[in-house]
Amino acid sequence: MEALLHDWRIEAREYARQEDRRGRRHAYEAIVPERTALLVIDMVPFFLNELPYTRGIVPNISRIADSLRAAGGTVAWVLPTNSAPTRASTEFYGEMVAKMYAASGGEGTLSERLWHEFQIHEGDVLAEKSATSAFFPGRSTLPPLLEARGIDTVLVTGTLSNICCESTIRDASTLGLRVIMVADGNAARRDQDHNAALYNVYRSFGDVRSTDEVLDLIRVGAEQHPNHEAFQLVVQGRAGELGQGGHQLKPRPALGRVTRDVGELEG
Repeated sequence: MEALLHDWRIEAREYARQEDRRGRRHAYEAIVPERTALLVIDMVPFFLNELPYTRGIVPNISRIADSLRAAGGTVAWVLPTNSAPTRASTEFYGEMVAKMYAASGGEGTLSERLWHEFQIHEGDVLAEKSATSAFFPGRSTLPPLLEARGIDTVLVTGTLSNICCESTIRDASTLGLRVIMVADGNAARRDQDHNAALYNVYRSFGDVRSTDEVLDLIRVGAEQHPNHEAFQLVVQGRAGELGQGGHQLKPRPALGRVTRDVGELEG
């Protein structure tokens, strides 16, 4: 399957609207890496085997993950749960499609279900959700894990841009988090769907930035980071010198394996 990237854009009138409102194009002009989490939403075979745009964003997500880890931030892999369809979803989708979506998370442990091109590092977060949003109360293991690390900013990537990613962004914004949607780090079925999500987010729920812009934000934030030397090794393509886990930062709590019952952890 060919890997594609969306032809994304924010209309000039939307940039002008925000510049008039706040005096600048982008809401969040700086981040603190240690208080920032990259969220990677639903990057599982169910989607990547079907949608060429999901294949296209894999390298950009990996670039951000490597840089943010080295700067002391958190990488959170968020996967859909594998559960029985609800009565409402069966009525809405029909029995066959409802069962298909309910099983979209795949079989096995969370690490086994993630798309094979991604590398999980020590200190990464593995979370599971049973709703479109990774922040919907009682339907995701993610929020308490981020809260425990003092996260105040989330960089949102994954699929689908206009469904699970946008739903996650809306709820994250409601909870008071600083949200940045990575324009070329999210994927939908069509450019039209993707750009509609960017429009909604940029206008009302968060910032929209390219991968290169996000990497610049991480770089600037890392300049004042105590582990700046580790970050520079990644920038220079020498990440292998960092050892297992990608960086030597303050210890992270052991997360264990997330079970299929949302909210439970096995040590």
